[in-house]
Amino acid sequence: MNTVEKLLAKKLLNICAIKLQPANPFTWASGWNSPIYTDNRRTLSYPEVRSFIKVELCRLILENFPEVDAIAGVATGAIAQGALVADTLGLPYVYVRSTPKDHGLENLIEGDLKPGQKVVVIEDLVSTGGSSIKAVESIRKVGCEVIGMAAIFTYGFPEATRRFKEANVELLTLSNYNAMLEAAIETNYIAPEYLETLKEWRQDPANWQVDKKI
Repeated sequence: MNTVEKLLAKKLLNICAIKLQPANPFTWASGWNSPIYTDNRRTLSYPEVRSFIKVELCRLILENFPEVDAIAGVATGAIAQGALVADTLGLPYVYVRSTPKDHGLENLIEGDLKPGQKVVVIEDLVSTGGSSIKAVESIRKVGCEVIGMAAIFTYGFPEATRRFKEANVELLTLSNYNAMLEAAIETNYIAPEYLETLKEWRQDPANWQVDKKI
């Protein structure tokens, strides 16, 4: 397993950007029961973690998308980290709203993109992929080419994999659900007996239930 994947997962668990509660699950806005809750905006309050993510996202972009002309952050979670990446790389920056502003110019994209620019999109978290792909489509509509997306973390849902493939978007992430599970076991964040039910949730999150036998 990639060293960065597991190292970042440990950092996210340590600052509670990721919380695991398989015996007492969270309820998502979708109504799904979930043993995990992720809020990568917490990383902004921890300079070492924040800088680690910034540097690794920049590395990912330079190694895989060297032709990039501009960076776009997805609102709201990736706005700040996207700006940090763009500043480090010395590139133009915009962020993409989930809905247009209800006043003024009713912008969906905040900032200035030029038609023909090659754009890398920054995400803090990829769940089902719906909001990520919506941002990509908004950028394409103004005549730009999305050459890839770089994200901090992904759950790796089959639905997200399908959506990115259908939209022809290359997704690269610093860490992921499987790396996080390994990190959680290694650091004794969770007991090994919870590992199977946590794996089951990722495969079918809509129908997952707490394992009463544990």
